[in-house]
Amino acid sequence: MATADLLDRCAFPEGDLHLGVSGGTDSVAMAVLARAAERPFTIWHVHHGVRSAADADAAFVEALATDWGVPFELRRLDLDPAPNFEARARTARYDALPDGVCVAHTANDRAETVLLNLFRGAGLAGTAARMWSAHRPIIALTRMDTVAVCDEAGIAPCEDETNEDTRNHRAAVRHCVLPEVARSLGRDPVPILNRHADLIADALELVEAAAVKLDPTDVKALREAPRAVTTEALRTWIQTESCDLYPVDAATIERVLEVVYGHRRAAETLGGHRVARSQGRLSISVASPDGQADT
Repeated sequence: MATADLLDRCAFPEGDLHLGVSGGTDSVAMAVLARAAERPFTIWHVHHGVRSAADADAAFVEALATDWGVPFELRRLDLDPAPNFEARARTARYDALPDGVCVAHTANDRAETVLLNLFRGAGLAGTAARMWSAHRPIIALTRMDTVAVCDEAGIAPCEDETNEDTRNHRAAVRHCVLPEVARSLGRDPVPILNRHADLIADALELVEAAAVKLDPTDVKALREAPRAVTTEALRTWIQTESCDLYPVDAATIERVLEVVYGHRRAAETLGGHRVARSQGRLSISVASPDGQADT
């Protein structure tokens, strides 16, 4: 019995649960598992207002909550499908959900995030894929597990066609890269990538502890610190000051390090900001409209 066997691998937080349910396989399986564990919960659904099937998804999730006799909360967003839509939608979704919400990321999602961040050059923080912004009670389960839970419950979840479109980077990793790695190596890369992320997360704690003591605007201190510590201090500083939705990538850090080591006076970062050096200090500001930030 798939559901009963998987309950010991779930990590639901204490107290009444708030479950973010999109209607897809993973989130529906999370709700089924919470119900099987006899936990009190509220189902939350965010309607992004973009996909043509969004109304049907919301109706499906509300019907599920009604059938189970549990509270249902619907939140509607009004998003413009412009550049950076995924990042903006993710931020808006978390803003619309309650603190301590449970989301249905699985081991597969984490493995995909590790690879995506590795390809972006997102550094230790990216490849650790710690996913701290919410509770993730089924992160130890795989997508195969969640499919089995839904099948056993007799529930046919909603299908998001964008998850199949390999023009989307995550979909490409999911449907092309990971299956090809599995075929080529003869083993499932998902648990390997999750173990790698755990090891990186452990190492990152030490680097972060040292980086927090480092002044990211002090050029002399940055030059004298170990490179990993300097990189982490700069990454955190730039992310905080620029408020960019994406993690700072390796190319940005390399450009800023050239400023630190005196190879250039200023460098543009992603998000339209500029890091400059003057009298041994770094500063960050909005880049000039002509884009001539590097000197």
